[in-house]
Amino acid sequence: MENIRIGIVGLGRLGKVHAFNISQNIPGACLVAACSLDKRELEYARNQLHVEETYSQYEEMIENSNLDAVCIVSPSGFHAEQIQLAMKKGLHVFSEKPMGLNIKEIENTIKIIDQCPNQVFQLGFMRRYDDSYKYAKKLVDNGEIGELTVIRCYGIDPSSGLESFVKFAKASNSGGLFSDMSIHDIDLVRWFSGKEVNRVWAMGKNAAYPELDQVNELETGVALMQLEDKTMAILVAGRNAIHGYHVETELIGTKGMLRIAQVPEKNLVTIFNEHGMVRPTSQNFPERFREAFICELKEFVECIQKNRQSEVTAYDGLQATKVAIACQRSVDTNQIIDIK
Repeated sequence: MENIRIGIVGLGRLGKVHAFNISQNIPGACLVAACSLDKRELEYARNQLHVEETYSQYEEMIENSNLDAVCIVSPSGFHAEQIQLAMKKGLHVFSEKPMGLNIKEIENTIKIIDQCPNQVFQLGFMRRYDDSYKYAKKLVDNGEIGELTVIRCYGIDPSSGLESFVKFAKASNSGGLFSDMSIHDIDLVRWFSGKEVNRVWAMGKNAAYPELDQVNELETGVALMQLEDKTMAILVAGRNAIHGYHVETELIGTKGMLRIAQVPEKNLVTIFNEHGMVRPTSQNFPERFREAFICELKEFVECIQKNRQSEVTAYDGLQATKVAIACQRSVDTNQIIDIK
């Protein structure tokens, strides 16, 4: 089969990861077009990735008859419209999370996706493609730890990026801490348990940058969640991990427990020096989930080639966003929120 010809919109930090992977690491795919409002990002695509066709307007890029699919890595507020436009053009779509910033636009997007059963849609929940998470999922599904009772998730960005986020938050809408970051952990809770979340209580605090209060953003947040079978989940989300990028998941069951990345280790090296015994940690998400990002795009391309749908669906995006929005509402109202 000929290579799947992909155009990408958005060449920020994550967009560059996906663009590089499509051009270098995904068999059966080629990056033929790139779209960004930033001229420097388009120069990167042309000079570093040898992309011949570059655009400043997404609508113009998807008119290109040379495209089979698009990879959407633009700011969150554009995702729903860009997914809809691409599906209507007959293109396969890989989109980063979230699908949208409100439930109505996501539901409208799903209606359009459902009208295109021969086109592949996949959402970027890359942790499902991480080897450690896949191994843990198999253990849970095989009953190795019995019935799940508690799931605990940490998702904390390195503090090195906090100052730049504050500048971003003052100018743009990230969707909030829970939609922007915890949505990955919310998806893991649903994935591991096979159950929906029906009640949340969330809270937050801005300590290092109190000015985030003025733009309704959170530096650190916590959510306690109850699932439909009364399984409990605890989320800790933040943007201020001084030691690096901290993603950790704990699964407690009636017969045992699992911990994934209990220490966010970069590798298997231990350093002994004047600071004592030191284990280097991952410093950012491209480093920690490098292979997972490659595997999810391999899956997307393979789905197109084999005419099948991805296991990560638009419905997963809808349900995770419902929970994330409920968490933010709980913070805003200081109340427990039931999810219908």
